[in-house]
Amino acid sequence: MSNTTICKGMGRLGKLVLTLTALLTMGGGTVIAAESPEETGAALSKRQKSLISIAVLTAAGRGERLTLALHNALDAGLTVNEVNETIVHVYAYAGFPRSFNGMMAFMAVMDERKSKGIEDEQGRDATPVPANLDRDTYGAKVRAQLSGLEEIPPPARWQEFSPVIDTFLKEHLFADLFARDLLSFQERELATIAVLATLRGVEGPLRYHLGAALNTGATTQQLQEFVTVIKKEIGEQEAETAQTLLADVLAARTPK
Repeated sequence: MSNTTICKGMGRLGKLVLTLTALLTMGGGTVIAAESPEETGAALSKRQKSLISIAVLTAAGRGERLTLALHNALDAGLTVNEVNETIVHVYAYAGFPRSFNGMMAFMAVMDERKSKGIEDEQGRDATPVPANLDRDTYGAKVRAQLSGLEEIPPPARWQEFSPVIDTFLKEHLFADLFARDLLSFQERELATIAVLATLRGVEGPLRYHLGAALNTGATTQQLQEFVTVIKKEIGEQEAETAQTLLADVLAARTPK
């Protein structure tokens, strides 16, 4: 995919990506648009289930189950680079230690598969991001897009209280990571809610990212199925919390 690829046929999300691309072409630099979310039916695809399982089990530190999920992901057709990218994405929400342990588990899986003569597809690398990317503006637009907004909103009180964390969120999380096109925005949001569902006391962020997943084109049925995956991989309590928050998010989006 070239740096000038623009998402098409994505409804409101596609229009937002087009706006993002146009606004961020500054100073003669070309900014890549987010890769189009994978078009799926109402249910989660095997690929999406694999991404969710890898993210949730990496974040939870469930080594044995993670090993099985990694094998399943490769068998389902994910490339080595895509699995790596999912594990890397986890660190932004669960921290480097969990992500690093997940990477060690993946290395062991790769060694095992190679010893058995299994040749997994390495896959392509992420498209290089232009060196002159305005990461602050790009990240702010991506965050607005995930929030379902067409314009960057005025700073919230927390952004004014701690400008540095706002800068890190925009320039690193929503620019450095989200600009990497090995995973679509939708896939990154599915991985994100998987991580947050394993953590205690983060109901606010999980509620936001459930909404963001819907804004990237995830369906209600896919998110209901996501809860089922959480119950299977982690447990009933985490699934119940995710279900309650999902119900709140869906109720808030229902026209009165």
